[in-house]
Amino acid sequence: MDEVEGRIPEVAGISEIFQILGNETRCRILYLLSFEELCTCHMAEMLGITMPAVSHHLRLLRAHRLVKTRPEGKHVYYSLADEHVLTLIQVAQEHYEEEGLLGAESGGCGDGGRES
Repeated sequence: MDEVEGRIPEVAGISEIFQILGNETRCRILYLLSFEELCTCHMAEMLGITMPAVSHHLRLLRAHRLVKTRPEGKHVYYSLADEHVLTLIQVAQEHYEEEGLLGAESGGCGDGGRES
């Protein structure tokens, strides 16, 4: 029991990630990035929000190592930080689909990102 109890602090890092993922706009950004690398201006256009709003969300995602950047000329391109982030998206989506909810509501995430 002491061994299990000693692992409780590990939850703090996990809950931080889920707090970041608890925002729909940030989830949408990660979902878009599961398909391809994008710059802030393209994400703002696709999401129908301002570039400063997208930048704010990207700063948080980057601070939690969920996205990475690649500068190219005057633009900065964003992509998922690694395969773990893609796995988080896919597992959450599979769970959602399992409940028959995906696509049942307007604003659903569509057909599911990249194939595994």
